[in-house]
Amino acid sequence: MALASKPAVVISPAVLVPSCPGEGGQGDGKPMQIRVITYNVHKCIGGVDRQYRPKRIHETIEHYHPDVVLLQEVDRNAKRSRGDHQTELLGDMLGMRHRAYYPNVTLRRGGAYGNAILSRFPLTDAQNIDLTVPPKKRRGVVHACARIRPDGESHTGTLHVFNMHLGLMGLERKIQLRRFLEAEPITELHPDAPVVVGGDLNDLYGTLGPKLLEPAGFRTGRNLGATFPAYAPLRALDGLYVRGQIVIEHMFRAAVGVAKRASDHLPLVADLVIAGSEDP
Repeated sequence: MALASKPAVVISPAVLVPSCPGEGGQGDGKPMQIRVITYNVHKCIGGVDRQYRPKRIHETIEHYHPDVVLLQEVDRNAKRSRGDHQTELLGDMLGMRHRAYYPNVTLRRGGAYGNAILSRFPLTDAQNIDLTVPPKKRRGVVHACARIRPDGESHTGTLHVFNMHLGLMGLERKIQLRRFLEAEPITELHPDAPVVVGGDLNDLYGTLGPKLLEPAGFRTGRNLGATFPAYAPLRALDGLYVRGQIVIEHMFRAAVGVAKRASDHLPLVADLVIAGSEDP
């Protein structure tokens, strides 16, 4: 049964681009290379010193020059983060004009936090898919279509981006991923449509991919190393998967020094190649 989805809070500037296509494979354009990062930023609060330092998150991300960034635990109007709307703050710091955000968890002291997508490319059709398993904490996945146009090129391609933060319990995570795979727009996408799914999967035992995502046609990098806790990683909680006419050329755990202090997670960095494509 398909889940109802809610419009995400989109902060992107208005862009005159067609709606996101869901059918058909890619065309005869040139292959396109992009870099994607997934990063639980822990509200820009350091995992060791507990200090609110957005600049450290900015420096970590900027070091790798990504095209699309998937962020989890992003605050909006929370006292602990000085009332900042972190999607806007980080987007401005990184010069990434195109953004989508959805706040999943409302805080008792005011404000909220959730998932955000930042992009160098226009984003369309942003929405949130509710993955909450009561009575657990609210969880979701933000979906947006990135209209990829490499520098100096006239052709564009569409990349479906899904950014998720799954629950802490094993059964909860399995239910959430099954719901995701049964929800629109995943069920409406052509098998060849380029898709990226990433986020904080809380995948303690590394079983979600082999048991659920890979049977559904998703692929990932191998031997990526642990991402949590950032200062001395022991667990590979974070993940990034692709499906359709897109391949992972290279994928690695961030090693820049500031990343160990910026959050309680380390980011994953993926260099992707989208097969030759051209949208109308």
